[in-house]
Amino acid sequence: MALFENLLYTLDAASGILTITLNRPTKLNALNAATIENIRQAMQEALDDADVRGIILTGSGEKAFVAGADIAELADLNEITGRRAAELGQEAFCLIEESSKPVIAAVNGFALGGGCELAMACHLRVASENARFGQPEVNLGLIPGYGGTQRLTQLIGKGKALELMLTGDQIKADEALRLGLVNHVVPAAELLPFCQQLLGRILTKAPLAVGLVIDCVNAAFDQERHGYQTEANAFSRCCGSDDFREGTGAFLEKRPAVFKGN
Repeated sequence: MALFENLLYTLDAASGILTITLNRPTKLNALNAATIENIRQAMQEALDDADVRGIILTGSGEKAFVAGADIAELADLNEITGRRAAELGQEAFCLIEESSKPVIAAVNGFALGGGCELAMACHLRVASENARFGQPEVNLGLIPGYGGTQRLTQLIGKGKALELMLTGDQIKADEALRLGLVNHVVPAAELLPFCQQLLGRILTKAPLAVGLVIDCVNAAFDQERHGYQTEANAFSRCCGSDDFREGTGAFLEKRPAVFKGN
């Protein structure tokens, strides 16, 4: 297992749940280039590790999931380096979004700018009651660059997404829940246990089917793919799998299914 400068990588061998914790507490876990590269490397390692079955992504400390980008580093960007920075961020976050292993964001405070974008790249989002969300890039003369303009629109709709990105306003956890930006809001002390329980429920299901559900839903928002055809192809693949035969057999035999991911 690799060691990471700006994050903690903790695998529970019994459950197969990996917890990736952004760990720059003195900077409120702000994203700099090194941290984004750490995220990319950690996700790739997780995807390559058969012992990792699901992932929880969170931030260290009680104040912030990720409070945004590292402004000191951002201030030095120009048109050329800015494009590269956006592409590297998008690459890392797409690795999360396209992961066949379920990823849950445990949002434990501020999720602003790149932090909101990181949470939105995860498949599900659970927020603590003190969480705050926003895309305040316009205050810096910028726009979201790590996929935020696309994912926020997908999650909450064009009108409200435009309002949040054009005003730079922050919203509280209860408003994020109402808008559909997060799936659940829980007390801070219950955040990680709730995420572990939710992910544990998902991990009782057929791994192949879980991964294909993620792929099909992503296809609905990909202009280069046909969502219905992707769904039909995935359904066909499931029907040829051992997990499908195990799942249907267990149902008919009235016993718990034992899935093996093939």
